[in-house]
Amino acid sequence: MKLGIVGLPNVGKSTLFNAITHAGAESANYPFCTIEPNVGVVAVPDERLNKLSEISKSKKVVPTAIEFYDIAGLVKGASKGEGLGNQFLSNIREVEAIVHVIRCFEDADVVHVDGNIDPIRDIETINIELMLSDLELLERRLEKTQKAAKGDKSLLAEVELIQRTMKTLEEGKSIRTMSLSEEEETLMKSYTLLSSKPVIYVANISEDDLANNGTNDYAEKVKEFALSEKSEAVIVSAAIEEEISQLDEDERKEFLSDLGLEQSGLDKLIQASYSLLGLISFITTGEIETRAWTIKKGTLAPQAAGKIHSDIERGFIRAEVITYDDLMAIGGSMATAREKGLLRIEGKEYVMKDGDVVHFRFNV
Repeated sequence: MKLGIVGLPNVGKSTLFNAITHAGAESANYPFCTIEPNVGVVAVPDERLNKLSEISKSKKVVPTAIEFYDIAGLVKGASKGEGLGNQFLSNIREVEAIVHVIRCFEDADVVHVDGNIDPIRDIETINIELMLSDLELLERRLEKTQKAAKGDKSLLAEVELIQRTMKTLEEGKSIRTMSLSEEEETLMKSYTLLSSKPVIYVANISEDDLANNGTNDYAEKVKEFALSEKSEAVIVSAAIEEEISQLDEDERKEFLSDLGLEQSGLDKLIQASYSLLGLISFITTGEIETRAWTIKKGTLAPQAAGKIHSDIERGFIRAEVITYDDLMAIGGSMATAREKGLLRIEGKEYVMKDGDVVHFRFNV
């Protein structure tokens, strides 16, 4: 899973990136500090893996991972090449979802590129640039497809879709707000349009606001906006995340407890990412390793097996499945699970569930 962290200059993107990836991207109080997209790989926290590893006496634990891309700050006019516009926009096309960081804190020492704090204006600045870039791409695509449709009438449906999409953008609406058929969604993905990508809005608030109220008026406006377009919203303090990143596991838990928080901003961001992209994890465990595998909700057992190896999918016979909760309730023993009839035998039509502990049987 690739997520691109975007936002206006000086909103806390690189600070947040540094905190959650420990990648050490340069962070400074001036625009375009981030020139190349820094990439950091983050292990997805999953306590289930450690518990299963202990029971299985696994040699290693392999969590699933997310790649975060810290992309240069965007300014008004980016779609026309202002700032690092063209480079910024091309970088976004590579990610599966956008993490849009919005400044929701006051700080006289950190200059805002537009002079004052206004989260909705900031959101719209970036969204408009993404939509303008998409319009330019679709105009070229429309011209090309209309010419091709003169000799191939089957392309008329694509022409209609492009025209409808352009109309949506001209009305100031992102493509992700459109209702599309499955076939249209597949076609739309092939265009790699920026405003079609799912978005998590991250309201970056001060340490004091997070510790005292957990939110502020700016952050609440961001949440309302996200709800209006059925996107996800997460409230974090990049400054606190930076502090947390320097602590070991026990200190981290104590630090969060002192602040009255149950989880870090990174944990909330990962949960929002999974929800937004419709992802779940299943687990395999044994002496060699205990590993989490990320798949889309609705994935059938053979396709899930294919995540491990294509040979397992081709030779799929059955899946032996037990839920993590059921397994732990009997002490984690697969032998006991078999004796109690809790280990289910599932076939090719089985839809995988989050937390399934699985062993796949297959022909070589």
